[in-house]
Amino acid sequence: MFEFDETTPEALRNQILAYHMTNVLTDRERARFLGLPEGCRIREGAKILAMEKLSLGRNVWIGEGALLDAQGGLTIGDFTQIGLNVMIWSHTSHSQALASNTGVSQEGIVYKPTRIGSNVFIAGPSVIAPGVTIGDRVIISPLSFVDRDLPDDSVFSPSRDLRILQDKVNKMEEVLEMLLGQGLRSEPQSDDD
Repeated sequence: MFEFDETTPEALRNQILAYHMTNVLTDRERARFLGLPEGCRIREGAKILAMEKLSLGRNVWIGEGALLDAQGGLTIGDFTQIGLNVMIWSHTSHSQALASNTGVSQEGIVYKPTRIGSNVFIAGPSVIAPGVTIGDRVIISPLSFVDRDLPDDSVFSPSRDLRILQDKVNKMEEVLEMLLGQGLRSEPQSDDD
């Protein structure tokens, strides 16, 4: 017969039960049930870690399967949209994984506050690394890994940036081929000319 783990903290058990209950609610009902601010919506399967360390603005939309890690502190401004399966981190345990006591204690876990401004659009699936600050009115394209701060009114699109860089390289190669081709066809000038 199955028995619950008696060492599981009551707060964790209540959080698990609350998320399980929200599966039958609408986005707005789910947001109200979880105590999110006015106008917020949260889709099924989205999860917030350490809700007490989350500062969430009004009218924020959180997509299916999104994970908001507020353990190191997480601030999200008004009217921000967080896409499907987006992960926003405020801690990392990579040092702990390299230690011999992996998973035994919280030693080696690094907590960094993560900040996301207002009117930000984060397309999913994307990952925001711990400690990153994203300004207001920023657009982040799908399949992005954001590991640096982004200023207001910017667009973060690694695939677009890579495409632009590849176009520049292609043009430079064409020019280089043309210059090399011209150099091989022209007669070398002698000192007598």
